[in-house]
Amino acid sequence: MRRFLPPEQRSVVLALLERHYGGRGTALHYRNAYELLVAVILSAQSTDKMVNVVTGPLFDRFPTPEALATQEPESLQPWIAKIGLCHAKARYLSETARLLVSRHGGLVPKTRQALEALPGVGRKTANVVLSNAFGIPAIPVDTHVFRVANRLGLACADHVQKVETQLQRHIPREKWAAAHHWLIWHGRECCVAQRPRCGGCILKDYCLYAKREESRACPPVG
Repeated sequence: MRRFLPPEQRSVVLALLERHYGGRGTALHYRNAYELLVAVILSAQSTDKMVNVVTGPLFDRFPTPEALATQEPESLQPWIAKIGLCHAKARYLSETARLLVSRHGGLVPKTRQALEALPGVGRKTANVVLSNAFGIPAIPVDTHVFRVANRLGLACADHVQKVETQLQRHIPREKWAAAHHWLIWHGRECCVAQRPRCGGCILKDYCLYAKREESRACPPVG
């Protein structure tokens, strides 16, 4: 049966994560809120590395929402052809840019409601923009955060928004944005989806998943 880490152990786990991954942010390349919004829309079902390959030339050619808004989806597809779901994402970028210009004066809005009203922007994308571009406390829950939080015992839920709510309760508000990055990097470098590297993990003495796996590997006594 899954459960949560005790509060004192949560504090230790967060301190270890901060010590190991502190100072790391998103791997996406961006210079402003507009570029971050575009990059995160493109990142769905794609790697940050590939998104960065695509966005360099894209931002050089379309450096503002106004420039992007002049393009039909068909003309944007060649620019993002290396990205998964490029047809849908080209439509999202074109429509979102036009709404940024017509509704928000060419600026990326700073509220969740306004962000989630943009095509291709869900709760996770809105949280990424709020926390990274504007410094507004938020915990974006992607596949890494979802997996690592549940394995550690920082969360215990099968739904993304429940995991977000539990993490908000268990992590100090001033550390929400940073902790989201710690969990992502830990998920990429150690707590991978298949065959997590529990043996060398800095959190193995506290992680509920690691303890369950260890108990299963031990032969019964007697």
